[in-house]
Amino acid sequence: MQQKKLKLADLAKIAGVSTSTASRALNDNPLIKQETRERIQKLAKTHNFSLNAAASRLRLQKTKVIAVLINLDAETEQSIDDPFLLKVVSDINLAVNRQGYELLLSNSYMAGEDWYGYFIDGRRADGVIVVGQGKQQASIERASSAGMPLVVWGDPKTQAGYVIVGSDNFLGGQVATQHLLDKGCKQPLFLGEPEHAELGERYKGFCSVVERANLTERAQLLKIDITSQAAYDSINQKLRSDGLDFDGIFACSDMVALGAMKALKERYVSIPNDVLIVGFDDIAMADVSFPSLTTIKQDTQKAGELLVEKLLTQLAGEEVESSQLAISLVERQSS
Repeated sequence: MQQKKLKLADLAKIAGVSTSTASRALNDNPLIKQETRERIQKLAKTHNFSLNAAASRLRLQKTKVIAVLINLDAETEQSIDDPFLLKVVSDINLAVNRQGYELLLSNSYMAGEDWYGYFIDGRRADGVIVVGQGKQQASIERASSAGMPLVVWGDPKTQAGYVIVGSDNFLGGQVATQHLLDKGCKQPLFLGEPEHAELGERYKGFCSVVERANLTERAQLLKIDITSQAAYDSINQKLRSDGLDFDGIFACSDMVALGAMKALKERYVSIPNDVLIVGFDDIAMADVSFPSLTTIKQDTQKAGELLVEKLLTQLAGEEVESSQLAISLVERQSS
């Protein structure tokens, strides 16, 4: 009786590893420990297993799909329905479609830890655009080191082994804060989480302007999650515990700014007479809120074009570099 031909999944099960790890070990991928490679290769010989050449060729065929992965931190309440994230994805989608590709929208929870295995070995996409660096870039670094074609929407100043497209967040922080001071703010408050790569640069810009104006002792940092609810709750708590001890807010995003505005208005704090507010992103809601929100505009349309262009250049086997986009202040009623 003929013995059933062993499949890659069967070999992986025998070896006690994932299918993608078994595949990489058989292909002598240096990312897999040498000891593991040798063990799996030995098991393959023992069981007369060899990679199916036709299947290997099939895996090398293009899917004509580009994945957009929303990189969310485990502890954040921010979700994929955040208006700014949706705007970025929408602009990427337009750029993807213009190049004759389809877009696959996913998130870091769905992809798990092994992004390469999930997207590339799983033939879900030819390459990935990651939206957001988050607090930890380990998963992005692992995917890049594994050879996954990827480009990241984040902060281009980050020292990283992958390509980044993003705004000049440091300058944006400076422009926003200087605007507050020019309008008479003497007790500025930064509302956000500086541990995020992009938000950290905005906070550094805030600090540099505050220091130059000799207002360091009067400036404050209120660390919060990147959501309007977190901003609403934190401002309410601060007003209850400390009173109105600030006269200007630089919010790390427009959604955070809108949450802060709601809390202030409910307590009859006048904007901009009592507190000036500047956001970051220039989402559609910034223009229709009351008062309308002064903010730092990010060029997401240009970002979408660059992200797709750089990813396709990688897929063509060429090297690409990170790019930094200009920002601009959009002045409205909140300041």
